[in-house]
Amino acid sequence: MRVGGQALVLTNPDKVMYPETGTTKADVLAYYLAIAETLLPYAAGRPVTRKRWVDGVGERPFFQKDLEDSAPDWVPTRVQHHRDHDNRYPVLDAATGVATLAWFAQVAALELHVPQWRFTPDGEPGRPDRMVFDLDPGEGAGLPECVEVAKLLRAILDDAGLPTVPVTSGGKGVHLYAALHGERTSEAASELAHELARSLEADHPELVVSTIRKADRRGRVLLDWSQNHASKTTIAPYSLRGRARPTVAMPRTWGELASGRLRQIELHEVAGMLRRRGDAAEPLRAGAVRRPSVAG
Repeated sequence: MRVGGQALVLTNPDKVMYPETGTTKADVLAYYLAIAETLLPYAAGRPVTRKRWVDGVGERPFFQKDLEDSAPDWVPTRVQHHRDHDNRYPVLDAATGVATLAWFAQVAALELHVPQWRFTPDGEPGRPDRMVFDLDPGEGAGLPECVEVAKLLRAILDDAGLPTVPVTSGGKGVHLYAALHGERTSEAASELAHELARSLEADHPELVVSTIRKADRRGRVLLDWSQNHASKTTIAPYSLRGRARPTVAMPRTWGELASGRLRQIELHEVAGMLRRRGDAAEPLRAGAVRRPSVAG
């Protein structure tokens, strides 16, 4: 087949990737092709770490950072330098992004994980353009508690002039993104996120915990701020999840969060939601951020 002007071989299109729903590799491909233009603004220009389930979600997955030698030669890459090694990541771009997403589906890369920064034109990690909090409910807590924490965070970030976007993670909880203005380093953004998490824990100890110790989380929500570190990644908005059912990391409106009917969204529901109310993640796009009123 040809996708975005590139030749692509799709093997085993009828392979079932999600046994509980019968969702096949062809269904995964169709989803990523349908969602490509919506997903790309939030993943393009970033190193993509793929989580692959080559035999479907009932089997053990693995993370893959480096682009394999068998990849098509048109998949763009960028090298990220680490202290003791380098990784050559695939990168989504405007020219080949749709075709690269299709190839990700072909190699059963169901989940796409990206950092909060993009590569600069000279190939170096740039400053983050967004901040993220992973709201993970502990035993005895769920989405309603995540919503309460998200609203508390939103009030603080709105006062700072940082637009926010909630995302039902496709797992148990909610991700909350805040658009940044590009002046903070990843270290500064991580420190700010940590400070906000500790402050909310101090003010709402019955609801929020900012440390990962399991015993601290019963009935409360872990406010994980650590994914703002330059070396950390988060599931990309609109990415599929490798769960029992084909859930999606779905950007939501604040009205949806307040509806009292919040739940995780599955692959077949995404197109209809976009038709009805558009892209809820749009505040994260470049140029949507007012000058902040807090120092970083």
